[in-house]
Amino acid sequence: MMKQQLKYDIMEVCLLAGKILLQNGAETYRVEDTMMRIAASYGIPVSHSFVTPTGIIFSIETDEPTKTKLIRISDRTTDLLKVTMVNRISRRISEGKLTVKEAYDQLVQLESSKMSFSIKTQLLAAAISSGCFLIMFRGGWEDFLPAMITGGLGFLSFILFHSYMSIKFFSEFLASMLIGLLAFVFVQTGYGTELDKIIIGSVMPLVPGLLITNAVRDLMAGHLLSGLSKGAEAFLTSFAIGGGIAVVLTFL
Repeated sequence: MMKQQLKYDIMEVCLLAGKILLQNGAETYRVEDTMMRIAASYGIPVSHSFVTPTGIIFSIETDEPTKTKLIRISDRTTDLLKVTMVNRISRRISEGKLTVKEAYDQLVQLESSKMSFSIKTQLLAAAISSGCFLIMFRGGWEDFLPAMITGGLGFLSFILFHSYMSIKFFSEFLASMLIGLLAFVFVQTGYGTELDKIIIGSVMPLVPGLLITNAVRDLMAGHLLSGLSKGAEAFLTSFAIGGGIAVVLTFL
């Protein structure tokens, strides 16, 4: 019969894997499926998980009483590399190549590792993508550079605002206001021609595309609570972006 402490160690591995996935942009059904597969690989065929964007509840079903554990998720970001690494560890567990301790140690190391791109790389990507989005929305090449500058500075302002205030809504709102103001300045000084195209291209790095996709996939998978929660979060982000641009266009 499996020892009680070993059961709790397996629960810790499952919860840590689910936490890393949820914090880095994975879908709810992927989190639940990964946790249950890990538990089954370690000899616990029946487990139960309840995942929302802000928390994970997990329990295992055995002959002896076991605890139900809860993890609170407060910060969420997008790091698909970490999602991929957790999936890789999960597959190795399923293949019997990792013990419980080895899996836990690897997950702890993965959680603490900094795999995200540097701020300079993120700014460069935001600037280039802003210019490319402008072209995709049929803007002129003469607005490519203004869109790059506006999008890059707007994304930088979002990072700076978010470092000073924990509420993401206000950071996105203020960053969108700056984008609208910069686009207006470019057009008024003659360095830009189409105000709407510059704004549309520049705000695209702030648009919650992955969040909207995950919300739809969760709804389709039957996770109504998580799908609606992520949809509401995406709506607030969209409202913040639109509100910031609307304020600038209204008063200028």
